[in-house]
Amino acid sequence: MIAIRGLALLLLLQAAGEAITHAFGLPFPGPVVGLVLMLSCLSFEWIRTPVAAAADVLLANLSLLFVPVGVGVITHLDLVSAFGIPLLIIIVVSTWLGMAITALIRRAMARPGEPEEDRA
Repeated sequence: MIAIRGLALLLLLQAAGEAITHAFGLPFPGPVVGLVLMLSCLSFEWIRTPVAAAADVLLANLSLLFVPVGVGVITHLDLVSAFGIPLLIIIVVSTWLGMAITALIRRAMARPGEPEEDRA
């Protein structure tokens, strides 16, 4: 039951992000605004606990979320064959770039004097 409440909170924050984006004509997606809202709300225990329960349920069933993507790829094999190499290059480069930026941000946020292996 708590996971359903967490999922409802996640959907509510996403909808709020969409509403804010449309109301102010922001040039980025509503779910990004919803994610920022969620990040700011996670300091409250009554939000953090249900959202954590919903995240556990979603992560436990993560493999099921890849089924629609696999079906979409199979459905559009002609596009994959036409644009497969550029897509592969973009995926690899963006993954490396994302990991590098994450590592740099993590290193910048580390407390001074903290040993490298304890920074997890």
